[in-house]
Amino acid sequence: MQGLFIVIEGIDGTGKSTQARRLAAWYQAQGREVVVSREPTDGPWGTKLRESAASGRLSPADELEYFLKDRRQHVGELIRPALAAGKVVILDRYYFSSMAYQGCRGFDPTEIRRLNEAFAPRPDVLLILDLEVDRALERIGSRGDSANEFERRDSLQQCREIFLSLTPEPFAHIIPCDCPLDEVTARLQQVLIRVGQATAPPGA
Repeated sequence: MQGLFIVIEGIDGTGKSTQARRLAAWYQAQGREVVVSREPTDGPWGTKLRESAASGRLSPADELEYFLKDRRQHVGELIRPALAAGKVVILDRYYFSSMAYQGCRGFDPTEIRRLNEAFAPRPDVLLILDLEVDRALERIGSRGDSANEFERRDSLQQCREIFLSLTPEPFAHIIPCDCPLDEVTARLQQVLIRVGQATAPPGA
């Protein structure tokens, strides 16, 4: 069975992790073997990046370098082997987040994409969860968190605009997510069924 690579993107507070878990359970119910992962990873480079969210962001150049090193390791050790084994890989953030978040720090998003696609496979489906920034910040606050160094309002607005600019890509789909979780999940499933990457349930 051919592997399937799904990436879920969007600004912080859009519910990416929750929807990744829900999609994983949905594919498992269809008999597929699923791998769910995230970026930054829990590897050495990803750990440094996660720590910087609370302690203070790295310099723009170091931050981009760390993301590239973390992603290269992720691709080599998990993503490519899982796809080669025919598994469904669902990723919470990928190089599109680098285009957005490091693009806000002065790098050219197109160049960031070129650097990543030199070694990182393009996803079969890119699902972009879209939410207005003020609503996203409300959600971050409601879960008991305060905005970290990656979640400032001005930068989130720029990130959202970069994510939305990806819509001309044939594999990219914008999913509004200012609605109940079940409705967002249903919208994601409908997209995956429509593009032929999932099986509709009997009677659907």
